[in-house]
Formats: sequence, C-alpha cells, structure tokens
Amino acid sequence: MTYFLLLPFALAPSLIWLAFFLRKDSHPEPNRMILKMFFLGMLVTLPAIFIETFLEGFLLSFSLSKIAHLFLYFFFGVALIEELLKYLVVRFGVFSNPALEEPVDIVLYMIIVGLGFAALENIFLLFRLIQIYPATDIFLVNIVRFVQAIFLHALVSGLFGYFIAFSFLKRKHSGLLLFFGFLSATILHGLFNFYIFYVGGENFFLLLLPIIPLFLLAAFISFGFRQLKNL
Repeated sequence: MTYFLLLPFALAPSLIWLAFFLRKDSHPEPNRMILKMFFLGMLVTLPAIFIETFLEGFLLSFSLSKIAHLFLYFFFGVALIEELLKYLVVRFGVFSNPALEEPVDIVLYMIIVGLGFAALENIFLLFRLIQIYPATDIFLVNIVRFVQAIFLHALVSGLFGYFIAFSFLKRKHSGLLLFFGFLSATILHGLFNFYIFYVGGENFFLLLLPIIPLFLLAAFISFGFRQLKNL
C-alpha cells in the first residue's frame, strides 16, 4: 500500500511541470505524441542508470581525489550521458514525425522527454528512500526535488531544445549550435549535481540556493519560447 500511494506522489512533480509547459504552446501537440515522448523519456532512464553505474565503477579504479572523482562522474558520467540520451530520444522520435510543425515544438518535446526522464528517476529515488526514512522526510525530499532536480531536467532539456530549434533555422551554423546547446545543457546539469552533492548537504539553506539560477534559466527559456514563436 505504501508503494502504491508513493507512485503517484513521485510522478506528481513531473506531471505538474508538464502541465505548466504545455500551457505555453499556442498550437497544442497531439496527446498521443506527448504521452509517447514522456514514456520514452522514462524508458531511457534505464540505460542511463546502467551506463552511469558502469562509469562510476570505472572511475573508482583510478586513484583520484574525491573532488576529481565527483567532477568527472557528475559531468561526464551523469550529465553528458543523460543529455545525450534525451537528445537521441527526440532526434529519432520527433524529427521525422509530422507532429513537428514549428521550431518551438522542439523545445517542448525536449522538455517533455526531460520530465519523463526525471519522473522515473524520482520514482526510483523515493522508493529507495522510503525504506530508510519516515514519510515526512520523503514528502520534504519530493517538494525540494520539485523545485530543483525535476525543474532542472525540464530547463536544461529546454535550453538544449532552444539551440536545436535554431540549428534548423540557421543551417549554416547548425553543427555549432547543436554542440553549444549540448555543451551548455551538460555544464549546467553537471554543475547542479556537483553542487548538490558536494556543498548542498551541509545545510538546508545551501541546498535551496540553486533555485535562484534555475528560475533565471526558466526566464531565459520563456524568452526563447516567445522568440521562436515570432520567428
């Protein structure tokens, strides 16, 4: 019964953000495509976990300092892998689909996949934590992740999608735009994970500090939506 109730609770943050971003689309995407890309985002979490686990073990085989190990793991073993897999889902699931009608749709589909990824990641995390911590702690963790980790997945995916959309419009510089979008999403994702693990555990205030840059990034994504609509 505990797990049965925990499942919708763990899904709720991703679904709330999904509803929020879908409202920004003046030409709504087909429900079938939204569900398809959300569940593909969830599905790609599984190979990501496998690759990340392998790379973490691989890095442990080297005599690295703690900070060097965390840096390499969170930037190359987590952020790079996750952003690449999310992009591949959109690349092969959307680019040739007639549902892709305008550049701004790419941003939206990247966000949908990112939220699907975050949803299964959140389910796995909360299911593991409920075995150790009381329900009140799980509730707090989910609230913090709602405005942090899950929001982050949506935003960095949306940022990458913004540059992908411009790569369609600026064919001459498409490769550079794709690379810069991927690099930006990876760096921001890696910085967030590194900070939360290395610094955020010291006290609750430091844990909440990344919310400020996340909302600044959200403002940029909102600007990007309007810019692409005008183009």
